[in-house]
Amino acid sequence: MPSLVSVNVGRPKEVAWQGRTVYTGVWKRPVSGPVMARHLNLDGDGQGDLAGHGGEQRAVLVYQLDSYRYWQRHLGRAGPGEHGQFGENLTVDGLPDDEVCIGDRYRIGEAEFEVTQPRVTCYRVGLRMGVPELPALLVAHHRPGFYMRVVREGRVRAGDPIVRTRQGPGALSVAETDALLYLPGHDPARLRVALDIPALSPGWQGSFRDMLAAASAPGPAWDGFQPLRVVDVTPETATVASIRLADPSGKALPAALPGQYLTLRLPDAGPVRSYSLSATPGEDTYRITVKHEPHGAASGFLTTALRPGAELDTAAPRGEFVLEDGTTAVLLLSAGIGLTPVLAMLHQLAARRSARPVWWIHGARTPAEHPLAAEARALLAGLPDAHEHIFYSASTGRLTAQRLTDLRLPADATAYVCGPDAFMADMRTALAAAGVSRVRTELFAAHAAINPGLTHVPSRPPHPPPGEPGSGPLVTFARSGIAAPIPGSGSILDLADACDVPTRWSCRTGVCHTCVTPLLSGRVGYSPQPLEEPTVGTVLICCARPQADVVLDM
Repeated sequence: MPSLVSVNVGRPKEVAWQGRTVYTGVWKRPVSGPVMARHLNLDGDGQGDLAGHGGEQRAVLVYQLDSYRYWQRHLGRAGPGEHGQFGENLTVDGLPDDEVCIGDRYRIGEAEFEVTQPRVTCYRVGLRMGVPELPALLVAHHRPGFYMRVVREGRVRAGDPIVRTRQGPGALSVAETDALLYLPGHDPARLRVALDIPALSPGWQGSFRDMLAAASAPGPAWDGFQPLRVVDVTPETATVASIRLADPSGKALPAALPGQYLTLRLPDAGPVRSYSLSATPGEDTYRITVKHEPHGAASGFLTTALRPGAELDTAAPRGEFVLEDGTTAVLLLSAGIGLTPVLAMLHQLAARRSARPVWWIHGARTPAEHPLAAEARALLAGLPDAHEHIFYSASTGRLTAQRLTDLRLPADATAYVCGPDAFMADMRTALAAAGVSRVRTELFAAHAAINPGLTHVPSRPPHPPPGEPGSGPLVTFARSGIAAPIPGSGSILDLADACDVPTRWSCRTGVCHTCVTPLLSGRVGYSPQPLEEPTVGTVLICCARPQADVVLDM
């Protein structure tokens, strides 16, 4: 019979790591006597990063004595070491990952537990063990360990027998679940089995749904940059112009999805910028609409100096902020030039004469600063169930959370929001208050960082790296407006960290794909080699080494 070998707890603490400070609860120590297992934790335990660890679905982490012996042999260590060193709360004899299934329930002492997901692949277990590549090894060797939620609270202690009280549906083991997410060969049928297991944690369910959706999503229409010819430049307001682009050979351009964007590289190795498509997807040409921002070199050139006949290096349409099919209401909310991607969505709805209720809600300073207003109004007139609400801050007042609430929006709608950061934050809050839970937003600045456990994330704007310039290939971070040669043999993530470019990562060993980033142009190699290479047109920056100049959408 399986048994509980050790109960391990530890409070989070600050630990030095690569010149930075990490707040982590991965240091666990065995405790004697009974310990109370509660719905959120064991008494005396804690997690430093509640976004990735802890909470009701991840209240207790389990690791096996057999895996201790395995890693002792594999890593060539003299002894198995103290229990808890893999960050687990319960060290057990038995319960191997290839036999325990998601949804299994176990009685240990007075408490009952349910298996919810495999361990999160996090760099901190490598930090704790002094083996940076350990997150990748745990997955590659099918020995991740697993989390459980506490079904019934009670005391547990070393020596307690472990009794399975219920078998999970689907017979999906912890090891198979882990491999479905992190290793190649994702079987759609098994992904659907996983999604039918109620005990599987919401985070893993969301990841599997995304994987099923991505399996049918087309990749970029072309690699890198290719020249497109400027057909016309049309002033829309005193500061806004629309630019129509075509294939120089006269061929129709590949269809884009409503809400996607183009990335342009300006002439003479100029800056790289991204702009939403603002016209009907599926036309033979692409249209972007650009506002001349104060001190904006790129937007200034595009709106005042660009002429028909010129060519612009252009990356294929990209972006996940796209109109989804459905029958429920669509809320298109924008402020300022943020109207461009939602205008493309409105074009699509009008072209299909969609019967869905469509709410067009826009904020601008004055009518003179409201580009493409007549175009939007004409599109709305062709829809059977359209609602238009325009707010001019200089006269009738800006669009506020209260005003949005007063519109009595349908709660089952999907909202698409684009505009300044503060506007999108306000609208998210207002939509939540109105009961609208499906909210999509578009952001053209760098995405918010995901740096789990770091206590002092730099807040400075991106800048060239300190010290002497590197001699390697040039890396351009398009959203952040920074380009720098990579120094030495470091990864793209290392360079981004040195430039204070906001980064998103968790394992730092090519496993979790948190750092996956669109590659607009260039070539990379990998060291270490990721367990699964990302989809075409993307890179894992944590282990990517540029082999030529690269442009990244970050």
